[in-house]
Amino acid sequence: MGPLSSLQWSQRFLQETPGDDQTDGPSRQVPGACWSRTTPFTAPDPTLRLWSDSVGLTLGLERGEAATLAGGPPVAGMACYAQRYGGHQFGNWAGQLGDGRAITLGEVESESGVFELQLKGAGHTPYSRFADGKAVLRSSIREYLCSEAMHHLGVPTTRALSLTTTGESVMRDVMYNGNKALEQGAVVCRVAPSFLRFGSFQIHAATGDEATLRALAEHTVRHHFPTHQVQDDDGVIAWAEHVAESTALMISHWMRVGFVHGVMNTDNMSIHGLTIDYGPYGWLEDYNPGWTPNTTDASHRRYRYGQQPQIGAWNLARWLESLIPLMNAPERLESVLDRYGEVFNTHHNSMWVEKLGLHQWAEGDEELVQELNSVLQNIETDMTIFFRLLCDVSGPNVQEISFAFYEESDGVEAAWNQWLTRWWGRVEGNPDRTAMRAANPKYVLRNWMAQLAIDAAESGDYSVCEALEKLLSDPYGEQPEQEDEWFQKRPEWAKNRVGCSMLSCSS
Repeated sequence: MGPLSSLQWSQRFLQETPGDDQTDGPSRQVPGACWSRTTPFTAPDPTLRLWSDSVGLTLGLERGEAATLAGGPPVAGMACYAQRYGGHQFGNWAGQLGDGRAITLGEVESESGVFELQLKGAGHTPYSRFADGKAVLRSSIREYLCSEAMHHLGVPTTRALSLTTTGESVMRDVMYNGNKALEQGAVVCRVAPSFLRFGSFQIHAATGDEATLRALAEHTVRHHFPTHQVQDDDGVIAWAEHVAESTALMISHWMRVGFVHGVMNTDNMSIHGLTIDYGPYGWLEDYNPGWTPNTTDASHRRYRYGQQPQIGAWNLARWLESLIPLMNAPERLESVLDRYGEVFNTHHNSMWVEKLGLHQWAEGDEELVQELNSVLQNIETDMTIFFRLLCDVSGPNVQEISFAFYEESDGVEAAWNQWLTRWWGRVEGNPDRTAMRAANPKYVLRNWMAQLAIDAAESGDYSVCEALEKLLSDPYGEQPEQEDEWFQKRPEWAKNRVGCSMLSCSS
């Protein structure tokens, strides 16, 4: 374990892909480049607030160095840059986007592999457009806690090493409704094998820059998919199937735990099949497949919980289109979408086997699941609590799961008992409870929980953040001493509060 300066830094991405000739500078178009060298801003009063011991251990890094983790100055070996990419936002091509408020410090070679360290909120980049590139405390807390919570849930994700306040006030309009206010500035250091996205490839295909596209693809497979190659059609197809499979696995995990990303634009889709860019996310409170936490998406609900698998396929199709210049027979790429569907269905069925303790998938189970999805919507029912209670029921009695209901269950008890009886018969009175408890978390980062941590932290108290980080490091454990406080349905105060039920891309 050592300081940042003791780490073995590398610059593979900068050395092997084309970059911007200019360092820093104003927001601008940067044709023909994958990155721009960028200098993080220097925080006036950096203070380290949160630190992930497990991520630090993975990197061989000791706690500390708030100044560098809040922006600058960089230590020897770092080569800071912002990545250029494009993307489809809410289904429409948005052109050049890029790291508008993220700056990569460099790549670190550790015993566990090579990881990219990136600061989110460290200042203006050429891709910031009309923004300042900074982040505020509330959004940084949400990013930090959710990154680590998802990891412990077993959901593929980027990680968070640290959260540092900057001592600076930042002006933000949280709901984009004209109510601007000064908020505390903060920076999260996040960690991943890379922060390459579908949009990283799309931008070069869209501009007809085949040379840069090929250089990026070759770099990506060389370092991140070393069993693959992109020199011929067979190689591109095999690599694309790998990406499709990891994407399908990630989204099946989202569905398993009730997570809604909220903004599944193609620039927010990791090439590694990792959950990335935690903005207006949320977990289902009541089981509503039509729910999205993103108020920007409230009218169309494109990114609602129940449509995430389909959006994954749509986004994958857009990425596959960007690979056409690498192919002699691009029509073959259609098979990759078929592979995505096959793999997602396999994982999705396995998920239901585990969540319901079925031992194995059998004929008729699809109807059992469809009936459950229907009855879950007959009355406002907390998804997380229902599935956790189901792990311990002694028989088909609705009273054993009634704590999951947000209202009196009169009028729906018959339907619930009917489904419970069918399920109980299916598992022959002996569900696989071990598998159920491993698939159905008892504790997830509900938005109202994150808001309590934010409220306390904005007053200088980070104990709630720390308590939640500890709680969520063991989401499948019983932790009976935490039940009264955290194994609870959404409180009434959170039902319509900004930050709980209403979030924006600024969240």
